[in-house]
Amino acid sequence: MLGLYIIYDVNGNFLYGIILALIAAFLSASFSVINGKFAGKYSSSYISFYQILGGILFLSGYFFFTGKMTSDFFVLSSSDWIYLLILGSVCTAYTFVASIDVMKHLSPYTVMLTINLEPVYGIILAVLIFPETEKMSVEFYIGAGIILLTILANGYFKLSKK
Repeated sequence: MLGLYIIYDVNGNFLYGIILALIAAFLSASFSVINGKFAGKYSSSYISFYQILGGILFLSGYFFFTGKMTSDFFVLSSSDWIYLLILGSVCTAYTFVASIDVMKHLSPYTVMLTINLEPVYGIILAVLIFPETEKMSVEFYIGAGIILLTILANGYFKLSKK
């Protein structure tokens, strides 16, 4: 929370985005705790199938009732369909099943900490690939550093308990 405060204090004009991010983090953490409970009882493929099916039904209903699901919605080029197939099968379904399998060996808390580092990886890659367009403040990096140190401390304390 201290890291978020430092980041937010400097970039206060992003309040709406930070609130949405906190809500998303809460929902994601809840989702992981539920998956952690189910991972010991059911197969990862079974859990993933029903969760992805639920997401499809929810989003389809949302698009249908808001009028956004039209015939133009489904008009895609051949290459778009191929990319969607790759993203849907490898980058979504496979990784989803694998992440639930990991929960059979790690706690949901540890898995969530690792998953939530993805934006940090993205920021680091962006700085390495596009250093001339880096626009983050020093305070942002201090806040991100505090968050990273918290995650590393979690791993250290869990290992020291064993």
